Formats: sequence, C-alpha cells, structure tokens
Amino acid sequence: MTYTTTATAVRGGLLAAAALLLATAAPAQAAPQEPAGGDWLFVTVTMGDARTSSIRGTLLLCDPPQGHGRAAEACAQLETADGDIGAVPTREVYCPMVYAPVTAHARGQWHGRPVEYKETFSSTCVLGARTGAVFALDG
Repeated sequence: MTYTTTATAVRGGLLAAAALLLATAAPAQAAPQEPAGGDWLFVTVTMGDARTSSIRGTLLLCDPPQGHGRAAEACAQLETADGDIGAVPTREVYCPMVYAPVTAHARGQWHGRPVEYKETFSSTCVLGARTGAVFALDG
C-alpha cells in the first residue's frame, strides 16, 4: 500500500507543479515584437502552394543592418528604393522555366511609414531577380 500512496502523492505534486507553471507562463506571441525604432521588416518566404508549404522568416533590422545573411545588401537596396520592395532594382537573370511557387511577405516600417508587401512568384529565381537580397534568407 505504501507504493500506491507514494505514487499518488508524487503524481499529485507533479500535476500541481505543472499547473503552477502553466498559470504563470506568458502567452505565446503570434507575431514578432516591434523593435523600439529604426527601419525594420519581418520578412517571410513560403515555399510551395496552399496544400504543401514550408515557411521561413526573420526580422531584418537596418540600423545597423542585421537579421539575415545579406542584411547589409538588403538594407542598401531598400534605402535606394525608399523602403518600397516593389521598387528594388531588378536584376536581369535567366531563370529556368520550372514552376515552383514561392510567396514573399514583408511587414514593418521604413522611415516611420508602415510597409506591407506580399507577392507570389513562379520560383525562387524570379523572387531573387525581382526583390534583390530582401528575401534572401539563406545568406
């Protein structure tokens, strides 16, 4: 009988500790916290279509440039385009005609103005040609 009583007491103690941890834990954040100031974008790249997709993302900070492998280049391109991703200078690249959809999404602020950008491209090659280093999350 001692075994059952000890097991019950241990189980009760563990349940109480778990309940206490859950009660004091902060709720999970669905979106990143906004930085205190400066130019920033939360950029994501979704590979695939709606049925099968994988999402990668990072916070790109531009004062000083940091956040992903090509942050300095991305910030310089955004500065040239005054924060308008659609106006980032395009590169002339020959992309293979393989359809592998990718959606780029950015949300943040540039010089105090809100930025919201979302576009689907036929491939990562076309994404890179049209948006420069902004969505180059692999570095």
